[in-house]
Amino acid sequence: MATIVRESRTGTAPPGLRLPGILLGVGLGGFVDGILLHQLLQWHHMLTSTDHDHIGVKYYDPHTVSGLRMNTVWDGVFHTVCWLAVLGGLAVLYARVATGRRQVWASRVLWGWILAGWGLFNLVEGLLDHQILGIHHVHGGPYQVWWDIGFLVLGALLLAGGRLLRRGARPVDPVAPRAGGEDRTV
Repeated sequence: MATIVRESRTGTAPPGLRLPGILLGVGLGGFVDGILLHQLLQWHHMLTSTDHDHIGVKYYDPHTVSGLRMNTVWDGVFHTVCWLAVLGGLAVLYARVATGRRQVWASRVLWGWILAGWGLFNLVEGLLDHQILGIHHVHGGPYQVWWDIGFLVLGALLLAGGRLLRRGARPVDPVAPRAGGEDRTV
């Protein structure tokens, strides 16, 4: 089964997987952060370090009911943004690929961009929230700088892994018949 782009795009270069992949990676990476670090491990919430932040946000102590409620609201705002990123990534992907979606989902190019998006999320969130704004850290306490550095290193590794995954994929014409075992890009 060949992957075919919408008729209006015939004769032009096929649309790329970069934007939908990055959006999906940012959203999914944010969900991993929010579900694992905020909810399951409870290492931090969105505003847990605002007593030491760099922008003057009011402190909401996560060890009080009212403080936990406010942090939970901001965690919900964070998860809403993640959900919108995933929804946007799926919408862009759907708009760019009319048929042959199985080959697209199996594409190393798409998954490379998803890894890159997750790495981009870690780098931006780690630099912005942990370092510049200081509104929370990966795991507060005496070793928080090392946890924050580890988060940034993971982001860089995810970006590099996404690049390596994409580099190993062979771009092909999406309207050409599918050759056995080759990755598809659109």
